[in-house]
Amino acid sequence: MDRKAKSAALDRILELSVLVTDDMNRTLPEDGLTPSRAHLVWELQHRGPSTQRVLADALRVSARTITGLIDGLVATGFVTREPHPADRRATLVTFTPHGKQAAEKMLRDQRGFADLLFEGMPARRFAGLVEGLDDVLTRLRAAIAEHRAATEPIHAHEPEQAR
Repeated sequence: MDRKAKSAALDRILELSVLVTDDMNRTLPEDGLTPSRAHLVWELQHRGPSTQRVLADALRVSARTITGLIDGLVATGFVTREPHPADRRATLVTFTPHGKQAAEKMLRDQRGFADLLFEGMPARRFAGLVEGLDDVLTRLRAAIAEHRAATEPIHAHEPEQAR
């Protein structure tokens, strides 16, 4: 495979990313969400009631950022903070009925979008697409992890008592 073909494949992936992101950014405000808040709603739907720490880790954001996102979702009626049943210091972020309805709509919309994109595609072509995307994602995740490991401060790897 030559460099030109690789570049053309990357161009297609980037165009796909832009088109999907533009579509999402266009429709989310209709539901009263931002991309970051929608990501949190998506994670909460898949995880169930969760602590802020779990959600911050899932979104790869700071405690301050997750607090702001959750504050926004509380203010707009998507979630509540409930006492954690096993840890008095923690709270669980839980859907309100409005939030649950929004999360279910997101799931229906995603399924409809998948049908739009893949319905009628021959099974062999679809399987090849999924396998190819899995290969690309595996390589990208590994490159990102390697880059993060190379740029992390050395003290991040030292035992707590050594700091």
